[in-house]
Amino acid sequence: MLAGAFEWIQAEPALGDRVRFSFRQVEIFWAIMTTGSVTKAAALLKTSQPTVSREIARFEHVLGLKLFERTQARLQPTAQGLSLFEEVKTSYYGLERIHNAAQSIKNFQTSLSIACLPAFSQSLLPYVCGRFINAYPDVNINITPQESPLLEEWMTAQRHDFGLTENSETPAGTRCENVFTGDEVCVLPPNHPLCSKKVITPQDLAGINMVSLSGQDPYRIILDRILTDAQVKCRTVIETHSAAAVCFFVQQNVGVGIINPLTALSFADQTVCMRRFSVSIPFSINLVTPLYRPQTSVATSFINELKLCADDLHQQLRTLLA
Repeated sequence: MLAGAFEWIQAEPALGDRVRFSFRQVEIFWAIMTTGSVTKAAALLKTSQPTVSREIARFEHVLGLKLFERTQARLQPTAQGLSLFEEVKTSYYGLERIHNAAQSIKNFQTSLSIACLPAFSQSLLPYVCGRFINAYPDVNINITPQESPLLEEWMTAQRHDFGLTENSETPAGTRCENVFTGDEVCVLPPNHPLCSKKVITPQDLAGINMVSLSGQDPYRIILDRILTDAQVKCRTVIETHSAAAVCFFVQQNVGVGIINPLTALSFADQTVCMRRFSVSIPFSINLVTPLYRPQTSVATSFINELKLCADDLHQQLRTLLA
């Protein structure tokens, strides 16, 4: 209920003098109309029946309207009462929405809209959300995976609270901040002979079955150039657009892959062996925030948690790849 939400509301009585009635009186009128009796209205409002009867009588006097007929200790709405109730319903629902919105803001019950590359929805964000939702269980998070350049176009259009991309260029109407930097790593089946090595070189991949990202993927293009420069030929048996898919194929002993370290880390305890690659293929995550969309407190808190998680994951990678 909204008792006390407003101290008073001005009304225009029949005699023309401006007088004040309380929101409590409106609330009592609402309660009687919706419950059908003074007794139930008093119980709903956690007050006494005499108080309800007294306040509704004062309300009628202030308005100069007869809202109820008193018959056999019951209140029957008059035509005036029914007409007023239609107006009160509209206003009351509006006040309820304002009240609920205020409570949602106060209690951190709000939503967060995130756009990201598909790989981040499968690796980084589940880790961040798991920690964040434990602290803020009433927050609703909407994650929309999207590839570049459409992701950057959405951020320019201010459609999301923030975005996560590998692109270091700052889209128009946004600011861009690096939150993670690392190198691509090698993923292998756990029984693969190369698992005995701490660092995999291009020469180690000669003649090896490879599960690769698609030929148009920028990381694949860099890897192909590295292998060509090293005069290494390997056999690509599977091509896929997803780093997670690479790991699933590696799990099935299909071949060896070179993918981003965060996806590899998420599979490191699931029968996938992760090793450093001797040639650096830089991988970064950049946070894109819109300039013309006000940042909410929940977005600020999530971004802070994101940065903490990125640092934590970086440390985990250092430990596993040492």
